[in-house]
Amino acid sequence: MDDTPKHLPDTLESLRAKARAAGFGMSSEDRTGSLLAALAATRPQGRILELGTGVGEGTAWLLSGMDADSRLVTVELDPALQSLAREQLGADPRVTWVTGDGGEWLEQYDGEPFDLVFADTWPGKFTHLDRALALVAPGGTYLVDDLLPQPGWPEGHASSVAGLLERLEERADFRSVRMTWASGLLMAVRPAG
Repeated sequence: MDDTPKHLPDTLESLRAKARAAGFGMSSEDRTGSLLAALAATRPQGRILELGTGVGEGTAWLLSGMDADSRLVTVELDPALQSLAREQLGADPRVTWVTGDGGEWLEQYDGEPFDLVFADTWPGKFTHLDRALALVAPGGTYLVDDLLPQPGWPEGHASSVAGLLERLEERADFRSVRMTWASGLLMAVRPAG
């Protein structure tokens, strides 16, 4: 079976060109993106959180799956990277752009929980994990990627991944599944009942 996504967001090629020009090579790959779009599509009027906008490739995938009444909050530390995403996607009224430290944002956020949390950066994944999981609504999903060894991983990344997997597997309030697919994914769902 060919698992290459056939339907890509319209803005993806332009975002990829901007990523290459900026020397940014950490965007979500297409299979992860297609899963993001599918998960977003399961949540009519959904509330979605993306930690780590980057240049907006994951954002584009999420938007492609969202309905008109869904809302996305996307958080990015690097204003230059996020500005590239805003150039392509900033006209979409479903997006709230947050430029700042994801860990600080997680600590300060006091709004409604989210139906889908995609942690694509250190805060919400390797730091502030408990806070990110607390923001997942009953019946909601938490997704992380980049769990399989990747070129350019920083020193200690493998041990961070091992610790994350162990912590998530220990949680009785989530049901999780590891996927040795794409860049290595873990999806955890908070039971609705």
